[in-house]
Amino acid sequence: MAILESSIFDLSPIPMWLEDYSEVKKQFDLWKSQGVTDLKSFLEEDLSRVTLCAHKIKIIKVNPKTLEVFEAVDLEHLCQNLAVIFQQEMFQSHISELVALWQGQTEFSSTTTNYTISGKRLDMKLRGVVLPEAYQDLSRVLLTTEDISDYQNACRLEEKNRRLAESRFIYSPTSLWVEDFSRVKMRLDQLRALGIEDFVTFLDVHADFINQCVDDIILLDVNQATLDLFKAPNKETLFKNLDKVLSKEMHQTFREQLIELWNGNIHHQREAINYALDGSIRHVLLQFTVFPGYEQDWGLVQLALTDITARKKAESYLEYLGKHDVLTKLHNRSFYTEEINRLERSLVRPISAIYIDMNGLKEINDQLGHDIGDGLLRRVGNILNRAITNTNFSASRIGGDEFVILMVGANEAAVETFRLTIEELLHIDNQYYASQPIYIALGYATIQKNETVEQMLKRADQLMYKKKQAYYNA
Repeated sequence: MAILESSIFDLSPIPMWLEDYSEVKKQFDLWKSQGVTDLKSFLEEDLSRVTLCAHKIKIIKVNPKTLEVFEAVDLEHLCQNLAVIFQQEMFQSHISELVALWQGQTEFSSTTTNYTISGKRLDMKLRGVVLPEAYQDLSRVLLTTEDISDYQNACRLEEKNRRLAESRFIYSPTSLWVEDFSRVKMRLDQLRALGIEDFVTFLDVHADFINQCVDDIILLDVNQATLDLFKAPNKETLFKNLDKVLSKEMHQTFREQLIELWNGNIHHQREAINYALDGSIRHVLLQFTVFPGYEQDWGLVQLALTDITARKKAESYLEYLGKHDVLTKLHNRSFYTEEINRLERSLVRPISAIYIDMNGLKEINDQLGHDIGDGLLRRVGNILNRAITNTNFSASRIGGDEFVILMVGANEAAVETFRLTIEELLHIDNQYYASQPIYIALGYATIQKNETVEQMLKRADQLMYKKKQAYYNA
């Protein structure tokens, strides 16, 4: 039997150590007699006590696999290099082994770090068992050490990647939202099971379905960039005020997202409008993606929001410049031309127009300078902007001192009322600027049956021209 056990020991594919802990047992008895009860705290208080115990352990024998793993020629060579093999990194695991024996346990295990004689690091899974005949004095303890370096390296790599992913999420300059869309997925699957094919029409008929899906979304986490973007002091505040962040416009955005998801597009993007907690608008580019591994249930999705507010403001300003006169803040000739073409095609009638030309502006520019003339133009622009309260009316500067007001849906009576409004505002303005009054020639017309918009405008222009001539003749 002893021969068989010896063969198993020697032929084992994992390192095996037979050690004598009897001197350690004597040290335990001494400390107990001195009143030590908490060995763990006692050893951690002074690590030299751990070293003392380690030096009391005697190696009886090891198997060939042990020599191979630790690069030793023989047992003597191994023992001569124990200081290299067992370094300070294994102190904590050794403490746990000693505590187990102190408490009377006959088996223990731990994960520790050893080194080969050449210095190669080894992550080891150590298991120890006190042989039955040595329960009283610990004179025979069998230890096995399994090299788990590959497993531990994989765990360390996984931990590193996890921390890297978390860092990318937390410190990303882009607003990131992690959400659970699984209940939304279930709703869409239920519709398919019911035989719904035209999802767009279904949403048109059942608008409340969109709100139900919104309520089904579970918000799991957001990063710091999200808090900064929406001016939230912390996640709790943001989560409690999502109704302020998600605007009414988001209803249409989410409707489009649902259609994308229905069509199988689990990665898509679109522009959206949100609001910060202080009420300021946020134009964002929303990028939606279902995380890999969650394609079947959408249990984990990410929304990345890129702030494009500055870009949208720039676009709006450029659009404004394309259709407005910078000096007077009125529409420009380009807008006026497009509007005439639109009205010619439109069936909306009546349409009226007022032509206005400033009298004497050229003389003022020549005598007093263009700065004074520009000031008069700005005053006219202010008067017309104040006069127009109807969204169907528009005022355009179509030349140096020429202005046209287009009035959709206005008949002769409405034109007369509006003309009086302009003249009253001009009178008030001239009282304020008594030293530099503004004089205008004004002509107006309302479209007649079978008359084109262009013909109506020509009549208004001719009337204005006659009044301008009368002014200069006077």
